[in-house]
Amino acid sequence: MQWYYSKNGTQLGPVSEADLRGKIASGEVAAVDMIWKEGMGDWQPAGSVKELAISAVSPGASSPPPGMTGSPYSSPAYPVHGGPEIPNYLWQSILVTVLRCLPFGIPAIVHAAKVDGLKASGNFPAAAEASAKAKSGALFR
Repeated sequence: MQWYYSKNGTQLGPVSEADLRGKIASGEVAAVDMIWKEGMGDWQPAGSVKELAISAVSPGASSPPPGMTGSPYSSPAYPVHGGPEIPNYLWQSILVTVLRCLPFGIPAIVHAAKVDGLKASGNFPAAAEASAKAKSGALFR
């Protein structure tokens, strides 16, 4: 299994579990450094991942920095499965742009292009909103 970790705001990896354990043991990866692997919901502090059984904690680093509730890092690009089916209306938007009306088709294309990226990041409400805007621009103009 490949792991990713962060140091000073930079996402690093992938590394094997053995390499990550070595980095933790040497202090290169501290207990508060964020780590992630495929199958984890979000980035987590290395000290909170039980399967790595971190025994040494860096001095003064027993918890993540104040105000850090989620992850500032994005997961590496892997296909996202699940969630609602949200159409992107891209081909309809392109068709409207080419055949009917250039000024109305361009915003529809922009919104349609956002849908898949928002779905992949797990932001389904924003993806549904972009889909609705693309549909509106493509089908009702």
